[in-house]
Amino acid sequence: MTAAAGARGGRVHDVVRVLWVVMALNLAVAAAKFLYGQATGSLSMRNDGVASAFDALSNVVGIVGASLAAQPPDRGHPYGHAKFETYASVVIGVMLVVASFNLCADGVDALMGRRDAVTVNAGSYVVMVGTLVVNLAVSRGERSSGRRLKSEVLVADALHTRSDALVSVSVIVGLVVVQMGFPMADAVVSLVVGAAIAVSAVEVFRSASTTLSDAARLDESEVRSCACEVGGVRSVHNIRTRGTEGEVFVDLHVLVDPLMTVQEGHGVGEAVEAHLRERFGEVSEVIVHIEPDTALERRLGEADDAALGAASVGETGADTGETRSDDGSGPAAGQPAP
Repeated sequence: MTAAAGARGGRVHDVVRVLWVVMALNLAVAAAKFLYGQATGSLSMRNDGVASAFDALSNVVGIVGASLAAQPPDRGHPYGHAKFETYASVVIGVMLVVASFNLCADGVDALMGRRDAVTVNAGSYVVMVGTLVVNLAVSRGERSSGRRLKSEVLVADALHTRSDALVSVSVIVGLVVVQMGFPMADAVVSLVVGAAIAVSAVEVFRSASTTLSDAARLDESEVRSCACEVGGVRSVHNIRTRGTEGEVFVDLHVLVDPLMTVQEGHGVGEAVEAHLRERFGEVSEVIVHIEPDTALERRLGEADDAALGAASVGETGADTGETRSDDGSGPAAGQPAP
């Protein structure tokens, strides 16, 4: 097993473990709401518990997606299966859209007088505040883990958990304003919270789009600077990065002394790959194209960078356009002709 495969497996194991813990807590919250509703005869609270139980489906989606993403590359998927985690985050985003729609629909129904009156008692506050605290803690912890593990599905699921917390907030506020004699405020709060959940869905879709559209994952100038730190590298161009936040693929073209042997050039490429992996922990694979440092290759490199909208072809020398030798003392051997 390669180092990259081992790191991928360890990361996914951590992601799945977090999702199992979150699912257990979500089910506990759902049980608290349902059992209270069952004991008091509160249909609305019981239904809210059932809805919270369905929220655990997002955890199941995340577990399945992360498990599929952990599969090693094969003949059908030579770049691996990491995007299955992204697909899982998209499904969770759709679930957020559904939650937003349902909440907004409830608000509209209330404004039009098509919803039953809210029943308020001390137990309602205890259950709702308790489940709110749990949901907020779970959402914060899951989001923190998602950022640490660079997991799209954890971040998306944290937003979904937060949506349940927002629903609890709307219920609590609704209970308060109803007791104060403003029943319509409950509907307004539902609409505001529904809009907030819709914003979370957009955030999930935007993150997934970055991966699925193969948007650049690393800053091109930082990659160039890192590669140029390797001895023997005269210039770097045509830098491209893509992948998920936690598994990035890099390919770039490196110009070296034309008099280098194939073995020496290969050694430079290996050194560039190792240096990039060390600098950027999320890098999974690096493809280095070794090219001779000639006037033709520099012109081609500048054209490639211009096509990508990148800066001019990277130089290891000063702004004068002169390249340096490997020790930085002066013009390098085999410098391209003007």
